[in-house]
Amino acid sequence: MSSSSSDEADEVFDELVDEVVDNFIDTVIDGQTNKPKRRAYIERDRELGHIRLCNDYFSNNPTYTQDMFRRRFRMNKPLFLRIVDRLSTEVPYFQKRRDATGRNGLSPLQKCTAAIRMLAYGQSGDTYDEYLRMADSTSRLCLAKFTDAIIQLFGDEYLRTPTAEDLQRLLDIGEVRGFSGMIGSIDCMHWEWKSCPTAWKGQFTRGSGKPTIVLEAVASQDLWIWHVFSGLPGTLNDINILDRSPVFDDILHGRAPKVKFKVNNHTYRMAYYLTDGIYPPWATIFQSIPLPQGRKAHKFAEMQESARKDVERAFGVLQSRFAIVRNPALQWDKERIGKVMIACVILHNMIVEDERDGYAPIDISEFETGQSSRSSQARSRDSVNVTPDMLAMRREVRDSDKHHRLKADLVENIWQMFGDEDE
Repeated sequence: MSSSSSDEADEVFDELVDEVVDNFIDTVIDGQTNKPKRRAYIERDRELGHIRLCNDYFSNNPTYTQDMFRRRFRMNKPLFLRIVDRLSTEVPYFQKRRDATGRNGLSPLQKCTAAIRMLAYGQSGDTYDEYLRMADSTSRLCLAKFTDAIIQLFGDEYLRTPTAEDLQRLLDIGEVRGFSGMIGSIDCMHWEWKSCPTAWKGQFTRGSGKPTIVLEAVASQDLWIWHVFSGLPGTLNDINILDRSPVFDDILHGRAPKVKFKVNNHTYRMAYYLTDGIYPPWATIFQSIPLPQGRKAHKFAEMQESARKDVERAFGVLQSRFAIVRNPALQWDKERIGKVMIACVILHNMIVEDERDGYAPIDISEFETGQSSRSSQARSRDSVNVTPDMLAMRREVRDSDKHHRLKADLVENIWQMFGDEDE
């Protein structure tokens, strides 16, 4: 073989080697450069979202009517604006600010609307991106800040225990309904937890069902929820929850207003709640008669089961107003889920207070004018600090003998007031 042909072969070989090396280097470089990159910033034109929202609902001549606002925001416009004003004044996150370029950020109306819509419809924040010009992560942050602010600013007023004035009004309503001394009804509601961690599913799942979180609540006839105790696992029944509940703590510690009422000419000094049949026979809890015998027992069972539905109605209205507590909970954080529930209850009570005049209330004007002899009375406890005997109070709360005596008196009282309706 000549030297020229040998040189040509070497050149071809070198070219092949260079090509292979170049291809390998290109492959390595492409593999590094094709790694997932941070998503580019999206210009959503948030000013346009604020202008559109104002034109639709908050201008002098809005596009949508007051009824449509009430349906979509679950509350009247003055109440919503009151919430927005309070949050924008006292919570830094909801205050309108400018960024480093001098551009306005999201308005308080946009942030509060995103949070309310997520609570009302139970949808993800991404649903309102096109309308409010707000990213999904920002919407979820708005919801978290909104629930924290609602609890902080309105919790003391709208999740308070009944004052002496509240208690007197509840006692008057109970007396008109035939249950002197009754201040509401108590029950539990289960909220499905779709994103429950696998390690906790056995604790939160009853039988072959799905994981749930339990809410215990006390509600009155006007749908106001006076007591909330949430976050317990779904494996617990109503009795287990009652043993852990702080619903009677004020009585045990001597902080509850004093109550005095008469039933069938007998005097009692402890108010009570109406419940379903699973609860124990305590002096502060009254169930229906499971197998009523006789006309008096039938009438009592009918009236008790009718009045006990107050808490069931409150649960139904709460779930209807805020679909987020009707749909399965999608968050992983149990504490955050509890805050969402408490915030929904606070908003529910605010709506009840705002719209109470539109309901069909029970007429208690005879008590307010003083024309009737009031048998039920509530007054604040004396300012003198007296350490209560908690064990004695606990025995009194759970006194089954007093339960049966009062129940017999209530049967007679119901029959005297409503027995003629069947004739």
